[in-house]
Amino acid sequence: MYYMGLVGEYLKNYAKTRLTYRADFWIEVLSDLLFQATNLIFIFVVFMHTPTLAGWTRDEMVFVYGYFMIPYGLFICFFNLWGFSERYIVKGEMDRILTRPAYNLFQILLENVDPPAVIGSFIGTVMMGICWVRLGLPFGLLEVGVLLVMIVGSVMIYFGIYIALTSISFYSDAPTGILPLVYNIQSYGRYPMTIYNRFIQVLLTWILPFAFVGIIPASYFITGKGMKQLALYTPLVGIVAFAIGLTLWNIGIKKYRGAGS
Repeated sequence: MYYMGLVGEYLKNYAKTRLTYRADFWIEVLSDLLFQATNLIFIFVVFMHTPTLAGWTRDEMVFVYGYFMIPYGLFICFFNLWGFSERYIVKGEMDRILTRPAYNLFQILLENVDPPAVIGSFIGTVMMGICWVRLGLPFGLLEVGVLLVMIVGSVMIYFGIYIALTSISFYSDAPTGILPLVYNIQSYGRYPMTIYNRFIQVLLTWILPFAFVGIIPASYFITGKGMKQLALYTPLVGIVAFAIGLTLWNIGIKKYRGAGS
């Protein structure tokens, strides 16, 4: 109940801030929508030149992209730590966090919550729904249950990877580190793995498992893709990634010695 109360208080503060600068709020929403629209247009442009991509049709790829947007939007909303190093390490705000009784990571996540990002998840859901009908895929309680479990697993993968990478900030004061590079790599997870060489396939599946936030779990619902069994590993991969990321974070916190002069 204590932590639930904190969530409510942080969300109230967020709402007050956004109501003060309403134009910034809508600009952020619009820019996010334009970014997602650009990615969708890219898919349509690709399929203007080819009927299939590694055996995947346009509607199937849009379906995958729709799925990709759902966990991504939830991750950005609740687990966004993009500016952690500059704000909390370089500027010394981590010291403020550690003087409070609540778990440090929980506080930081709430301070960086970004509710407008959930709009992307809603759009992804609509895209999936449209393609679900166009592809004539079966839809029932089983599919809904599996979809929810897959989404939770994918969000945990995002969290685990980025928390693990963010924990490097405790050993280095670089403003962003390797986060921009990994951020660009994650988009490869929404395309068929067979279009990449063997190294990239292994990288995206088992090292930085971004394939489990896009193409692999989405393929569970599309017949004939040969990845249905692999897709069932999504929750397990999520748990492992989450555990590794949280462990590395807790180790990093113990190494932290405060802001410099």
